[in-house]
Amino acid sequence: MLRRALTVAVRWGLLQVNPATMVDPPPLAQREVQPLTLTEARVLMTAAANDRLHARWVVGLSLGLRQGEVLGLQWSDVELDAGRLHVRRSLRRQPDGTLLLTATKTSRSNRVLPMPDPLIAALTEHQARQAEESALLGAARTDSAFVFTTSLGTPIHPRNDYRAFQGLLKKSGLRRVRLHDLRHTAASLLLAQGVAPRVVMEILGHSQISITMNTYSHVDTTLTEDATDRLGAALWPDES
Repeated sequence: MLRRALTVAVRWGLLQVNPATMVDPPPLAQREVQPLTLTEARVLMTAAANDRLHARWVVGLSLGLRQGEVLGLQWSDVELDAGRLHVRRSLRRQPDGTLLLTATKTSRSNRVLPMPDPLIAALTEHQARQAEESALLGAARTDSAFVFTTSLGTPIHPRNDYRAFQGLLKKSGLRRVRLHDLRHTAASLLLAQGVAPRVVMEILGHSQISITMNTYSHVDTTLTEDATDRLGAALWPDES
């Protein structure tokens, strides 16, 4: 950000050169992500099958949405008949603890995603359950446009969403991972299925392909052996 500001200063003639371009930035430590394996992801989905917010976990795992993007979803963003989901906003916790509906992280984060059939089914069931809760509570329930709410119809606080996820992991007997690792799991499984990194980038809403590649380089490593085996079989078919 400082370099960009100084570049503008050079353009305006306030500086001769941009001093930030003469500095070598320190190396950026890349934290290796710890996604769930395919087996662990299946265990998690089995445990979540009877959860009131089952569809919330299906959205996170099948489409890799950020936590705020999931909690900020409204029914106007969901096209069940067409099988499409629009990511347009994010629900964020403010420093004072209140919730604020904001724009997505970047312009590339605004995206339209096709939904797999299990997700459509989960959201359809969730919508019906929400209607039942609304009819049961009547005026005691807040009339909300959000897809995922508390039983009273209010938006779900990110902290409570995190606690629910940790409880689900414990119920599943799975190792403790971050809620954001649900997003990493979706990306890793997509890459493991042979989906092109550029497509994974679009699904995740990354602003640059380098973010996708740098974050999931360990997944590429796991695919290297299979890739070289295929190349070897193509070059020397008689020896395979």
